[in-house]
Amino acid sequence: MGASLLCLNGWATDVTVSKDRMMDKIKGAWAGQTIGCTYGGPTEFRYRAEMIPDDVAIEWNEGQIKWYFDNQPGLYDDVYMDLTFLNTLYEKGINASAKSFADEYAHAEYPLWHANQAGRYNVLRGIYPPQSGHWKNNPHADCIDYQIEADYAGIITPGMPNSASKISDKVGHIMNYGDGWYGGVFVGAMYSLAYLYDDVETVVCKALLTIPAKSKFRKAIEDVIQWHHEYPSDWKKNWQLVQEKYDHDFACSYGVNEPYNIDALINSAYIVIGLLYGEGDFDKTLEISTRCGQDSDCNPASAGGVLGTILGYDKIPQKWLANLHEVENLNFAYTQISLNRAYEYSMQLAARFITKNGGKDNGASFTIREQKPKAVRFEESFPHIQFKESLPGGPIQSFGTKHFVGNGYMVNGEVRCGDPKYVADLEIYIDGKLKDTMHCPVSYHDRTQELCWHYTLKQGPHEWTIKWVNPREDAEVICWKVITYSRK
Repeated sequence: MGASLLCLNGWATDVTVSKDRMMDKIKGAWAGQTIGCTYGGPTEFRYRAEMIPDDVAIEWNEGQIKWYFDNQPGLYDDVYMDLTFLNTLYEKGINASAKSFADEYAHAEYPLWHANQAGRYNVLRGIYPPQSGHWKNNPHADCIDYQIEADYAGIITPGMPNSASKISDKVGHIMNYGDGWYGGVFVGAMYSLAYLYDDVETVVCKALLTIPAKSKFRKAIEDVIQWHHEYPSDWKKNWQLVQEKYDHDFACSYGVNEPYNIDALINSAYIVIGLLYGEGDFDKTLEISTRCGQDSDCNPASAGGVLGTILGYDKIPQKWLANLHEVENLNFAYTQISLNRAYEYSMQLAARFITKNGGKDNGASFTIREQKPKAVRFEESFPHIQFKESLPGGPIQSFGTKHFVGNGYMVNGEVRCGDPKYVADLEIYIDGKLKDTMHCPVSYHDRTQELCWHYTLKQGPHEWTIKWVNPREDAEVICWKVITYSRK
């Protein structure tokens, strides 16, 4: 029996929930996410490939959320990305197109990173989902991005994980594919099921059924569940086993051959470790998911949001809510939406999804037609390739011709120029033939972290040259990292 089936306990059909309780859970979801993000913020990526030691205190100070709102609002990319997609659904309707989501996100003012940044780069150049998130077009396809911003999909589809998956199919493929997409599908399903089940392990296991059984992502989370059964009081043992088996990032340009892993797979494992070993205790869940390290604000944000949905707003301990009350009526950076407005939008959208999917609005309550989770389609990013070697980088003028044996390459870098509107045009030649033309903006908002990439060359020896087509004296193109790949 697969580990994901150990904790399943049957299915409901129609479930009636009072509107007061529904709102309590909606508020708990958004509150838990915001609190968790804030709690883990100070340690974000300070502990890579290691747990945060027990003797390192993780503080929760008076006014901490308000301080981040005022001083480091970019911490809440977990939330303001969610709100972007929530707003699209609210304004365009629950059948909003993938293009509608992509356009609003791509033209928003906020900075983006990793898969989100590469997805924006693609959309701004007319490459729309699902191609904008596909691994051939997005070197960060497996990164955590959609995982951290999929909360909204489950919050507005109570008890309807398949409806959450349909939303995630549209939105998640703007920036992700394969495991990167699965992270968001899984998180959305956990939120959705958290409305109907009060046992954390049941929520985790049922949500996992939305992920294809043969995927590496599904197998990783099954392992975490199985190891929890084997080591029920030792989360650190579980963490170590996850590291040994799954801590291998070969695609993200930041993580290749480095102690840095922002893959959705391993960070989803940390979320599940926090939820299972937290045992329904809000404090314990946040601490464990944070101490797993790496992207240590995003993981407690998701774990806190799922548990906040299970518990409801009124059962989140007051020591956490006291800080939240200070900001609930303040708009998140780059948005016109506050937590209070997010609560209302979510309630209205949830009502639409409930009635659309066979449920009823009874006046003071909703009757939800629960959906049995169905696995989404199988996807795999970067199949048949593996890390080969790192080659020297440097200014593009001194890049010269490089030789490598393999089937792919990636160059991480940037364009510098006093003119923020300047775009460097690069031609990439493989074996003397033009392979790609890349347009690389100076603007951080518009660019991606990679100057060029390709993963589907014929395996073998290659000669590789980059030509800067439109150089100017006040500009430079810098290659930070050059990675080559070979066939598995």
